[in-house]
Amino acid sequence: MEVMIKRADDLTTGIDDFINKEFSDYARENEVALNYEDFTFAAWNESNEIIGVITGRAYYNEVHIGDLIIDKRYRKIGLGSKLVNAVECEYSNKGYDKITLTTFGFQAPEFYKKLGYELEFIRKDPDPKLCKYFYSKPMDSLNQ
Repeated sequence: MEVMIKRADDLTTGIDDFINKEFSDYARENEVALNYEDFTFAAWNESNEIIGVITGRAYYNEVHIGDLIIDKRYRKIGLGSKLVNAVECEYSNKGYDKITLTTFGFQAPEFYKKLGYELEFIRKDPDPKLCKYFYSKPMDSLNQ
């Protein structure tokens, strides 16, 4: 069988459908509840400019935060905390066990620690800025 592989950055029509179908089918075949859902929460300023975004996906027994990006003009005012809180509130009573995320040393390990995320693992790198931190937070801690 001959196969062609090419880069598909634009995720043209059909790719999202393929991913969702195969991901869902595979979970069902393995008798695992998928509960799959992508999410994006955004913050806008008074000029209707996007100033912060948090993305990720909920699946299986966890909610995974993929990206948290704040416009540099709006950092250190609590916006990141509000976006993380929006995810926590949205998913706190939907049957998920935990929220997970990763961050690099130059990004926000201390920020997530302040928000109650527990460090699970650090993948070391010769450059401390590129050490990767793996965090999680149990959902039952959100309801206390």
